Parts: sequence; C-alpha cells; structure tokens
Amino acid sequence: MAANAPFRLDPSMTSAFKALEDAVLEASLGGVVDDGASAVVIGGGTGAPVSIRSLLSLGVETSAVVAMADDGGSTGILREAANVTPPGDVRKCIAAFADDPYDPLVKAFKYRLEIADGHALGNLMLAALEDASGSFTRAIEICEGLVKAQGHVYPSTLDHVTLRAKTKDGKVLDGQAVACHSATALQKVALESEDGLPHISANKAAIRAILDADLIILGPGSLFTSIIPNILVPGILEAIRQSHAAVLFVCSLADAQGETWGLSAKEHYQALADHGMEGLVDFMLVHTPVPLRAESPGMGSFIAASGDDGANASTSDMEDVQLSGKVRPVRIDYQDMQEIQSMGTVVIARDLADPSHPTWHSPAALREAVLQVMKLARARKA
Repeated sequence: MAANAPFRLDPSMTSAFKALEDAVLEASLGGVVDDGASAVVIGGGTGAPVSIRSLLSLGVETSAVVAMADDGGSTGILREAANVTPPGDVRKCIAAFADDPYDPLVKAFKYRLEIADGHALGNLMLAALEDASGSFTRAIEICEGLVKAQGHVYPSTLDHVTLRAKTKDGKVLDGQAVACHSATALQKVALESEDGLPHISANKAAIRAILDADLIILGPGSLFTSIIPNILVPGILEAIRQSHAAVLFVCSLADAQGETWGLSAKEHYQALADHGMEGLVDFMLVHTPVPLRAESPGMGSFIAASGDDGANASTSDMEDVQLSGKVRPVRIDYQDMQEIQSMGTVVIARDLADPSHPTWHSPAALREAVLQVMKLARARKA
C-alpha cells in the first residue's frame, strides 16, 4: 500500500502471526495445552499481542491487563481533545484476540486513516463508543464482540493517569511519550491521577483475571512505560502476590527506544524488583543467539546511562532519520544469568528473535518457550 494512501496498515504483526500459524500447522512445536489452563498477559500494546497470539495457539484461555498511561500519537491527541480513556494499547490487544485476524473488519479496525489525521479507526471507535455508552468497559466489550475476540482485554485502571519518570542521571520526565524516548535510561517511574483524585483504583475485572490465572506473563514490551505502569496501580501487585499463578517475565531483546538504553537483562530484572516485583518472578525469558556458558562472552557491552551526549532529556522530538540505527541488543551473560537464578528465578535463555524483524520476538519461538514454562510450572507443583 502506498505511503500516501488514505488507509495505512502496518502488515508486520499480521505476517508474524501468519508465521506462527504455519509453525503450529506443521506441528513442529508440539501440541496444545488441553487441561483448561488460563493465562493473563500484563503489558502494553506493542509486545503483548505476540504473547496473546502465542497463548491462543496453545489453546490457553487468555486475557490481557493493559497499561493506561499512554499519551502519544493518536491516543495522546484523543486524550487531550476528547478527554477519553487511552484506547491505543487496548485496541492493539483486541485485534490480537480476533478469531480471524484476516477478516476485513479486523483489518479495518487496525487501519490508520490519513484522511483523519492518522488516527487508527479502532481508536476512534473505542473513543466514540465510550462516549455513546458512557463506559470504556462497555466500549471494549462491543469491540471484542465485533472482532469475535477469543479473550478479554482489561485496563489495569479506569482512572485517567499520567506517568512521571526519573532518569538515571536525575532528570524528571512527564508523560509516557516523553519517558519512553528518554535520552538516558530510566531509574524509577510513578503514576499520578489526572482527575485530582487522592488515589488510583485498580479495575476489579483486571484483579479478577490475575487471581484466576495459572500463568501471568509480563511482556514483552517497554519495561518502564508498558509493563511497570500496570503494577504501579494499587491492587495489581497485591493480586499478583496472592495469585497461585507462575509468573513469567519476557525480557526485551533489543533497545529501540531510550527508556532502557543500555540496560542489561539483569538490570531489567532489577527494575521490576525495585518497583515491587522482588521475589515474585518465577521464570525469566531472555534472548541469546548462542548458548550461555561460563566461558562465553556477554552479548555486547553497554553503559546503562549513555543514550546520547546528555544534551537532551528526551529523543521524543527527534525524526526517524536521527534515530535510525539506534538499536542495541539487551546484554545477558552467564554470570548475570547465575545471579538472577540465585534470587529464585529460573532463567530460560534461547534465540527468540524474529528473522524478519530482529528487534521483535518470534511468535513461534515465544510459543515454544511458554509451553516449556507451563510444563516446568506444572512439574514444580506436582
């Protein structure tokens, strides 16, 4: 489709899901989970769909708990202009749950309309339905029905919230869109209520999904702006702690934005612990193209706080051409793997990169790893 066409669709995830379906049909990755197992994916809208489709291909009853701090792009414009609940990440997860991802309605749901300032049709539908029904929850339910969703999407909170971040070099950044493009790695993030409320309330349906799950998957996705904002909502962390589910953290395999610029896999893990997840992660999935052994070198060597020369607090106003090439692998070595495991987390290290999109997880590889985690978790309980 031409770049200046009135309707624009990113085909990359569709092709990734097709590759997953082909792998399942070839039965190269084993069977499905047929014992009524349930899982919940906690994250945002970029990486979570890969986990969703992988779980659905395993026959696992799946739901998603989605962060509500997004304020960039189409979502940010709608938040400011119409004071709606952020629809973007929810829309992406609803599309991932679609019974037939190739249905014309699902395809249209994902369209970006150049004739409407680049807004995604699904974003506009969710915003309009929230207004028409008086409920964002009802808007989600209607859209799930339209695409014949195989699972449910739950905002972690229905309150309007904003993200505030502190970088490793002490700068304070306001807003998710600015924070995710931070020029230096983030150290801490917090949620603040936009409505002037004294506290932020968790969505009860999200709490219920977590408590009912057999497996909780964190990610993949942006650590500080997609995954952690969910566990900052009061009640979400407590639900994870009370749940009988095994918890899997899917670590990013590359830095394409600034928020984790140069952080190693161990530092990703530590950031989760620093935000309340200490002792709660049972399994961690990390990417490495070669087996990790004591004599093996680490996968790259980076300085955590060095996104650029420090002149700017954020790269959010930089053009794509300025950001091109600024992608680095998330480093993992044998020693770090051992240190993570000494804290009670089983590390599963394997090649997870999508051959067509090296900075994305391969849905087929993720599916195989999730199946292994479910078997290990079951063996632990036996």
